[in-house]
Amino acid sequence: MTDVHPAQRVGVLADAQNLYHSAHSFYSRNVDYAALLESAVGDRSLVRAIAYVIRADSPDEESFFEALRDIGFETKIKPIKTFADGSKKADWDVGMSLDAVTLANHLDTVVLCTGDGDFARLCSHLRHEGVRVEAMAFERAASEELIDAVDEFVDLSEREDRYLL
Repeated sequence: MTDVHPAQRVGVLADAQNLYHSAHSFYSRNVDYAALLESAVGDRSLVRAIAYVIRADSPDEESFFEALRDIGFETKIKPIKTFADGSKKADWDVGMSLDAVTLANHLDTVVLCTGDGDFARLCSHLRHEGVRVEAMAFERAASEELIDAVDEFVDLSEREDRYLL
């Protein structure tokens, strides 16, 4: 498996919904995406940073999307779906997975900013293809399956002062 080194090409894929809900559930605060991106890349070479967001027509979301772009994230936006029974659903699992697999040939490391265990199988696949996989999330909200599937896990709650606004 690839070790960390300055010439390493990194892709950062951030599951904004997952991070938002974790940060709000445990801390009633927002994630500092600038610090997240800076830590994810370190002294390596950033190839692509993508934030996957949901459009829920809330008042501050456009300024949030713009702030993500200013930080250096490309934003992929999906509208929330409301079903006949009133339930709502929106997630980017398939989109993030497809992007990770597509980008894998151009990267040495994929950093998944999520605690979602649905990505464990993706991590196994990427590692099998020779890509280093790291995850960054709040450990209390992170799946053990995901933590076990990555080369390195960064617990954001160990540095609340750095990763929360």
